[in-house]
Amino acid sequence: MTARILLLGGVTEALAIARRLGPQHVYSLAGIGRVPQDLQCQVRVGGFGGAEGLASYLREAGITLLIDATHPYAAQISRNAASAARIAGIPCWALRRPAWQAQAGDDWREVEDWAALIEALKPFRRPLFTLGREPLQHLDEIPPEQFWTLRALEACPGNERCEVIGARGPFHIEDERALFRRRRIDVLISKNSGSVATEPKLEVARELDVPVLILKRPVLPEVDRQFGSLTDLATALLH
Repeated sequence: MTARILLLGGVTEALAIARRLGPQHVYSLAGIGRVPQDLQCQVRVGGFGGAEGLASYLREAGITLLIDATHPYAAQISRNAASAARIAGIPCWALRRPAWQAQAGDDWREVEDWAALIEALKPFRRPLFTLGREPLQHLDEIPPEQFWTLRALEACPGNERCEVIGARGPFHIEDERALFRRRRIDVLISKNSGSVATEPKLEVARELDVPVLILKRPVLPEVDRQFGSLTDLATALLH
């Protein structure tokens, strides 16, 4: 039987995997960001309808291997993937970046959820959010003494106490320094994505003695094989 892969994308490395896949394979995107136009594999955009819907797709499309290369914080998608693979009776592999580790000079403060984050933010005035679009749901909750800067993939409206910057990594340390200084950032809010492309913000926070509120990583499901690097996953695919 000819192998057929469904690759669930979401991190930068997923596109690198997709570029190695031939036309019988499928690269699935959630619909956020730009859709690549130069791939040999098929590209699918949109959801599947939960674990059961994904399992049905796996069977109907003749998928023999599911690869979860979604963001470390896309916990629901990862749970659906692991469950769907079990239902469909195929293996599920996952690419999971190692988390960043605090270094000497870092002031990292892990927070459990949004409520804990807002409590930890109370002493600060000029936070920089790098959580994606999630904070947009809370613009009407910004205290009068704070001004928020949000960075997301696409620029969108903020309000009188929040500006939203549209920007895509990789980010360069000189630009991050300029951003922190221009906007007088006194606290950074980040997920622990483990991405090299977005790591310079942590270096600048360390240089400028800016605290970092780190949203705790979710617990992800067990899978058949887990890889910590693109190289390891690519090697496994070759064999």
